Amino acid sequence: MQQQFEGRARIIGVASRDSIEQMEAFVADTGVDTFPHAADVDGDVWEFYGISSQPAFVFINDDGTFDILLGSLDEDGLTERVEQLLAS
Repeated sequence: MQQQFEGRARIIGVASRDSIEQMEAFVADTGVDTFPHAADVDGDVWEFYGISSQPAFVFINDDGTFDILLGSLDEDGLTERVEQLLAS
């Protein structure tokens, strides 16, 4: 997906509430290692966006405004949401 939106959108995973080792294992085990990930060990990023559980998605516009989706998205749903964001 990162390649699909190269130069148009950036995808970053933010893991929280776990050790760095467990986060690294999750990334390796699930195959989501094609885009960068940040370890939000203290939960500051989650707190800023009001996230209390995962999965959750934060879509941030160029102007800094953002939209939060709590819950899961499959790859098609995520692709559709990113395309909508890029078209706006």
